[in-house]
Amino acid sequence: MDRFSRCLVPMFCLAFLISPAFAQQEGRTKPRARDLGVPFDGTPGPLNAITDVMGVTVGHTTLISGEGKLQIGRGPVRTGVTAVLPRGKDSMMNPVFAGWWSLNGNGEMTGTTWVEESGFLEGPVMITNTHSVGVVRDAVIEWRVQRGQPDPTGYWWSLPVVAETWDGWLNDINGFHVKPEHAFHAIDSAHRGPVEEGSVGGGTGMICNGFKGGIGTSSRKVDTKLGSYAVGVLVQCNYGSRRNLRIAGAPVGREIPEDDAFADSAFAEADHGSIIVVVATDAPLVAHQLKRLSRRVSLGLGRNGSISGNGSGDIFIAFSTANSGAAQPDGLVHLAMLPNDQMNPVFAATVEATEEAIINAMVAAETMTGIENHKAIALPHDKLRAVLRKYNRLVQ
Repeated sequence: MDRFSRCLVPMFCLAFLISPAFAQQEGRTKPRARDLGVPFDGTPGPLNAITDVMGVTVGHTTLISGEGKLQIGRGPVRTGVTAVLPRGKDSMMNPVFAGWWSLNGNGEMTGTTWVEESGFLEGPVMITNTHSVGVVRDAVIEWRVQRGQPDPTGYWWSLPVVAETWDGWLNDINGFHVKPEHAFHAIDSAHRGPVEEGSVGGGTGMICNGFKGGIGTSSRKVDTKLGSYAVGVLVQCNYGSRRNLRIAGAPVGREIPEDDAFADSAFAEADHGSIIVVVATDAPLVAHQLKRLSRRVSLGLGRNGSISGNGSGDIFIAFSTANSGAAQPDGLVHLAMLPNDQMNPVFAATVEATEEAIINAMVAAETMTGIENHKAIALPHDKLRAVLRKYNRLVQ
C-alpha cells in the first residue's frame, strides 16, 4: 500500500477514487441488514436508499493509503468526503426547504444558522472528518465559482453545509489529506441509483459501537390521505458504545463484547463519537415541519441503543424536494404544504429509515486497520444472526 501513500498530481489521485460506476457495482454486491434476516418496520423504496427520493444524488471520494506507524502528514490515511445533492446538479440554483436539529452538539455542521434563518438549504450537504470541514467548505464555494456560474452581478455569497465526525483512531486526521479536488470529485461523481455503504467517502475511517462504521442509507414509502411520498435517510455513523448496541431489539452489543475497537483505550466505556444524518423527502414540507422531522431522527438512534452521550456530535438535517422554485426572489410564491395532522406517517418513516440506515452501515463495513495498527472489526454477520435467533428476532 506504500506506493499509494502520496498523491502528487490530482488526476493521479482520482484514479484511485471510487467512480460512480464502481460505487453502483459495489452497492449491489455488499450485503445489507435485510439480507442477513434483520427485521425492520415499514416498506422500503426500490433501492432502500436516500436516492429513492427523486432528484437526490450521492457521491463519494474515498482515500485509503499507507499502513503502520503514524507519520503526521504522510499517513496512514483512512478518510474521505461524501456529497448529498438534493436536486442533483441543480441544487445550487434551486434551493430546498430544510430544517436541522442537534441532539447533542459535540460536533459541527456549518451553514446551519442560515438554514435556520432562511428555511432553505442552498447546495449540497457535505460530510467529512472533523479536521477537514474547513477545506471542504471552501471547496464547495470554489466548485460553484468554477462550475456553477454564480450570480453574474457579483453580489453572490455562499454558506455551505459541511458536517463531520472524528476518524482519528484509524486516520492521520492531523495530516490534512482531504484536498479541494476530493470535494470536487464527490460532487461531480454524485449520481442516482444504489448508494455504496460502509467504509466509503466521509465514513471511510469511522467506528460505530466499537465495530467498523461508516456510510449507510435506507428509505421508506409513505402513504398519507393526501398522497404517497418517499423518505430517504443517509447516515455517517461514528457513535456509541458496544454495550448499548441493540439491533431489532436484541442486545447485540452485550452478546458480542469481544473485539471492541476501543477495548484497550481510554474510550472503552464512553459513549463517544458522532453521527450525521441527512433526511430527504418529496413530501411537501416547509421549513418548520422539516425541523420537526429532523428531531425524529433521535428516535431512530434510540431504537439502536444510543444515549447520545456527552462526547457525541449527533446532528441532523432534513430537506424536501417539493416546491421547486420556492426560493425565487421576485413575486408571490404559491406553496404546497402537507398539513401537520398528516405528518405522522412521515415521522414514522424517518424513525424507521434512520434505524435501518445505521445497521446497513455496520453490516456493509469491513474490518479496517489504520494508524498504529489500530483495528476496527466488522460486525460479524454469523454472530449477529445467532443473537437475533436467540432472541427470536431473525427473519428466516
